[in-house]
Amino acid sequence: MTTLPKSTTRKLGLVIDLDTCVGCHACVISCKEWNTSNYGVPLSDINAYGAEPSGTFLNRVHTYEAKSTGCNAQTVHFPKSCLHCEDAPCVTVCPTGASYKRQEDGIVLVNEDRCIGCSLCAWACPYGAREMDAVAGVMKKCTLCVDRIYNENIPEEDRIPACVRTCPAGARHFGDFADPESEVSILSAARGGIALMPEQDTKPVNRYLPPRPKTDVTDESKIDILAPFLAPIATETGGFLGWLDKALEKI
Repeated sequence: MTTLPKSTTRKLGLVIDLDTCVGCHACVISCKEWNTSNYGVPLSDINAYGAEPSGTFLNRVHTYEAKSTGCNAQTVHFPKSCLHCEDAPCVTVCPTGASYKRQEDGIVLVNEDRCIGCSLCAWACPYGAREMDAVAGVMKKCTLCVDRIYNENIPEEDRIPACVRTCPAGARHFGDFADPESEVSILSAARGGIALMPEQDTKPVNRYLPPRPKTDVTDESKIDILAPFLAPIATETGGFLGWLDKALEKI
């Protein structure tokens, strides 16, 4: 079995703002592209345009309808990938040492040359953050774009994970949680960053910023403010659409 380092010099990870994420899946696509074109074995796609497509993704976005009152419907988009836990059970359960946690930055990785595809790490991960690549026969997971963040051959502004670089809403942030002055540490402290499933005692590094409650649109004063934007643009439809509307009424 693989042992974990007693401590790490840095704790690199992500802060994901659930209040800002719009569920566009840009992070999913950029992650797929980068990790297929660069580090390690390409991420597979099987029957991608067929009736039953399947494939390997290191980042996925789940969408939920949150409980609400009145007209306050709230949709929450929840991106999920490896959380690079301090006490990572996927590492300690690995029989070959393929799964390991780096002492210098805390990133959890898989040595694909040593992975035998036994899936023990996937069973041990409480977050479902590992995926077996059916074509390569090895386990895949988020690497925090380790081949990108240290790459001096690309512009400095690009030396962050691909998902962070591409997010159009600015919902994803990358940095060192061991540094209290880093952006991720400050954001997490200011917004009450949540550690996912703390009862599992895996000490995940990544944090989620909770969505803010939405304004009650049933308040009459707020409805008055919105009234000009809710008024119809035209009272009667003209042209082809007007003709079609009248024709359908006769059916």
